Amino acid sequence: MRGRIGLQPRLFISHLLVMITGLMSFLVISNAASRHLFSGHLEELEDAGLIIRSTRLALFDGFQAAWHGSSLLAICVGTLAAAGLSYWIAQRITQPLNQMERIARQFAAGRFNEQVPTNTIPELARLGNSFNRMAVSLEDVEMRRRELVGEVTHELRTPLTIIRGYLEEFANQRMEPTLETYDLMVRETRRLERLVNHLQELSKVEAGHLTLNLQPINVLSLFDLLIQQFSGQVLDDGPVLQMDCSKTLPPVLADRDRLEQILINLVGNAIRHTPHGSITLSAREDSNHIWIAVKDTGSGIAADELPHVFERFWRSRSISSDESQSSRDRYARGTGIGLAITKRLVELQGGHIDVESQLGKGSTFRFSLPIA
Repeated sequence: MRGRIGLQPRLFISHLLVMITGLMSFLVISNAASRHLFSGHLEELEDAGLIIRSTRLALFDGFQAAWHGSSLLAICVGTLAAAGLSYWIAQRITQPLNQMERIARQFAAGRFNEQVPTNTIPELARLGNSFNRMAVSLEDVEMRRRELVGEVTHELRTPLTIIRGYLEEFANQRMEPTLETYDLMVRETRRLERLVNHLQELSKVEAGHLTLNLQPINVLSLFDLLIQQFSGQVLDDGPVLQMDCSKTLPPVLADRDRLEQILINLVGNAIRHTPHGSITLSAREDSNHIWIAVKDTGSGIAADELPHVFERFWRSRSISSDESQSSRDRYARGTGIGLAITKRLVELQGGHIDVESQLGKGSTFRFSLPIA
C-alpha cells in the first residue's frame, strides 16, 4: 500500500509532518521554559517594590490558562494554514509532472504535437525544456524511420519484381531462358545484395557500433592501389584514371579499411557517371589536415540537388542521354546509400566532406582527414 501513494500525497504529508514537528518542539520547549521565565519576571517586579507574593499562585494559574488557550488557537490556525499551503505547493509541483506523464503516453502512441508548457519553477522548467527537446528528437527519428521503411521498400520492389516476372515466365513456359535473362537476373540479385550490405553498414555507422583502428596511412600508395583495382573495371573508351599527389605529402591519421571504403565509394560513383573523360584522385596539405579529392568530368549534378547529395537513397535526376540509354549503367547504378555511409565514415574519423559540381561538366568530392 505504501508504494502506491502518489507524489502529491507524499509531499502534503511531509509538509504536515514538518509543521507538526516544529509545533511540538515549540510547545515542549516553551512549556518547559515559560514557567521559569515568568517566575523570574515576578521576582523582578517584587524587587521593584510590588507586593505580589499573595497572588503569585493565581498569576501562575492565569498565565498557564492563557498560554494553553493561545497555544491551542495557534496550533489550529497554523495547522489549517500549513495544510492549505502544503496542498497548494504539492499540487503546483505535481501538476506539471502529471502533465508530462500524460504527454509521454501520447508520445508512446506516436503523437508528438503537444509540448510541455513553461513552468516558473527553474528545475521543472529545465525538465520541461528537456522533455520538449526529446519530443522533437523522437519525432525526427520517427519521421526518418518511416522514410527509411518506405525507401527500402521501394528499392527492394524493383529487383524483386523483375526476378519474379522472369521466373513466372519460365515456369509458365511463355519464355525460354537465355544467357541474357540469366545475366539480368544475376545483376538484379547482386543489386539486392549491395542494398542489404549497405543497409547493414549504414545501421552500424549511425548506431556508433563501428570500431576504428586509427593509424598513419600513406595516401599516395593507397591511390596507386585503387587505380590498379579500378583500371580493370573501366572500358577501353571509358574515363582515364589518374592521380595528382605530392610524393612528400605527410600521412593521414585514419582507419585504412574505412578510408579505402570511402575512396571506393567515391571512385565507383565517379565511374558510373563518367562514360568518357577523366577521373583524378588528388591530395593536398592544408594546415593540420589533408584534403583528398575525387574529381570527374562526368554528367555533374544540378545546383538544386547538391544539398541532398549525402541523403540516404538520393540519386541525381541529372543523367545524360548516353547514360539513360545504357542498360549497363542502369543495372550498375548505386543503391543511393553509399554517399550517406561515406559522409558518416569521414565524420567518424574527424574529417569533413563536401561536393562541388556543375551540370554537364563534372563533380568534385573532397574530404579532409587529420595529419598523423
